[in-house]
Amino acid sequence: MQLILCEKPSQAKEIASLVGASKRGEGCLLGNGVIVTWCIGHLLRMAEPDELNPDWAEWRLEQLPMIPSEWTMRVDRDKAKQFKAIKSLLSQATSVVIATDAGREGEMIAREILEHCNWRKGPVHRLWTSSQDEATLRKALASLLPGASKEPLYWSALARSRADYIVGMNMTRLYSLLAKQQGYQGVLSVGRVQTPTLALVVARDREIARFVSKPFFDVVITSAGGHGRTFAAQWLPVAQVADEEGRCINGPIAQQLAARLRGQAAQVASVEVKRVREQPPLPFSLSALQQVCDRKFGFGVQQTLDIAQSLYEKHKATTYPRSDCRYLPVAMLDEVKPVLQALAQSDPSLGPLVMQLDSRLRSSVWNDEKVNASDHHAIIPTMGVIDLSAMTEDERRVYELIRLHYLMQFMPAHEYDRTEVMLVALGQQFKAVGKVVAVAGWRALMVKSSASASLSADGAESDEAENSDAGGQELPPLEQGHVCPVTDAQVVEKKTTPPKFFTQGTLIAAMKGIARYVADPRLKAKLSETSGIGTEATRAAIIEGLIKRGFLLSSKRSVRSTDAAQSLIDALPQPLTDPGTTALWEQALSAIEQGQLTLDQFVATQAQWITHLVHEAKQAGRGALQIAATPTQACPLCSAPMRKRSGANGPFWGCTRYPECKGVMDGGGKKKRTRKKAEGAT
Repeated sequence: MQLILCEKPSQAKEIASLVGASKRGEGCLLGNGVIVTWCIGHLLRMAEPDELNPDWAEWRLEQLPMIPSEWTMRVDRDKAKQFKAIKSLLSQATSVVIATDAGREGEMIAREILEHCNWRKGPVHRLWTSSQDEATLRKALASLLPGASKEPLYWSALARSRADYIVGMNMTRLYSLLAKQQGYQGVLSVGRVQTPTLALVVARDREIARFVSKPFFDVVITSAGGHGRTFAAQWLPVAQVADEEGRCINGPIAQQLAARLRGQAAQVASVEVKRVREQPPLPFSLSALQQVCDRKFGFGVQQTLDIAQSLYEKHKATTYPRSDCRYLPVAMLDEVKPVLQALAQSDPSLGPLVMQLDSRLRSSVWNDEKVNASDHHAIIPTMGVIDLSAMTEDERRVYELIRLHYLMQFMPAHEYDRTEVMLVALGQQFKAVGKVVAVAGWRALMVKSSASASLSADGAESDEAENSDAGGQELPPLEQGHVCPVTDAQVVEKKTTPPKFFTQGTLIAAMKGIARYVADPRLKAKLSETSGIGTEATRAAIIEGLIKRGFLLSSKRSVRSTDAAQSLIDALPQPLTDPGTTALWEQALSAIEQGQLTLDQFVATQAQWITHLVHEAKQAGRGALQIAATPTQACPLCSAPMRKRSGANGPFWGCTRYPECKGVMDGGGKKKRTRKKAEGAT
């Protein structure tokens, strides 16, 4: 009998209906010679330290380093019933189809069960798909892959898991015990991905704290062109009065120039017109979706992931959400018309729009090479007809955003003429930039929808609308040599601004684009190839974990590091805070997938490295870490110290300048509370 092993009950139900397994059994659906069962995520976990060695139950410095001599998996207590059912079903099975999510983690969820149960009774096949709609699942079921083709993903995932365990177990205990010697009460958690992520926030916070704002001065003239139409142009200061960014830093000079310019004439030195053609923004990867939802809707990254997962599992409205890819395979061109038809059926108001789309258009989204570099393709609508009324308001907003970016692929490019005019007045140069739309193209859809985004192909924020110096003005007809009277000249005083604090969305972007923070060109290339640190599936949980542990304070406007976080980052060896270490790991994990390195070799190397770090910290003793016994937090409104208090809704941080400042943060830093919720606190 064939056993199909799914990752979640919803997946199992969908597949069972397609293979004729309609009878309910214990933890399964069966019929037609097939059993369909399901995991609930990972049913197994790594054994806790005290389960590996009773002496490791108590945290003591002399125990470190702790390197397991053998690795043991334990059944998760809350999932023991389902594991027992699967184990029993495996005893009846003559072949297995792994139908868990496509990727390293999905492979591990299934393979660790087969290994734990020592199942060797027959062949293993792999169902590989990124969508759960009926048509796609039928296609995947008809073209199963040999199980061996994806098995290296399991060994790679297991290597990563064991090495993470060694790093986390030893480094967390080491620095928590060193901190305890100095009166700090709490756990200083250390991890391969979470620690470099925390270091990013600490570095940004310190850069902002060190920043000294400086004034600079823009001189803007208003000139008259043909037909009496006026336009604005900005002064390009000479080097003698400008900083390294080309900004005028001499206020009196700017004022004097403005006063002299009034009533003068500016001569057109050059006119350059360039036709700019913009392709539509790509569909979403998970991190790109999280960034946009953070910026537009104020959604936390975990909230966006939960919504995307619901759209995929519950509503069958979109494809696999934990994707790191923003491209689609050319083979999916055959599905364009069915998807567009399903969208129109699901939302009749889209009917007229769908009729205007050109399904023959080929935007840059169709790229097999980009898709082949990933386990998944972009998040797009499925071919299924869905019930929009069954969605929550937030689900509907995210769905419409995903849908919009798919529809844009079948609209013409947006085209505009960008005109750059250089003028000379009183021997000084001025620049005017204008824009005239030639073809609205896909931007016509953005006018009709508030669910629009501005992300480049790699997920970084971009100026899709126009260059920032365009100003949106429409210039009058101008030619070289034309003389334009200066009708007004104004000095606009500005100040340099510090970098922005991270938000959850921009922190996700930094994790994905971590390569820009690495100097070594080889490691930079590897991090670019692997889409940064963490995965689409884990980044939200990593940020949430840092917040819950008290390392980060998060509001809708910012994510900031706590004093404890800064002390920890200062104390840790550079390899633990450097994202380049993850790049080295990824190189090794790729080698495991390609059969060039074994699981045991990789783990042994990491154990040796951690042993060295532990011995170095022990020799440094108390000097290895300096941390305050009672850490303080910075108010998100005024940056004054905050004090932890208790309220009706649990602990929270309140500004010490209250009532002058009403800055209040959730005790875990997850969100800003209202003053009403905080009243009555002790």
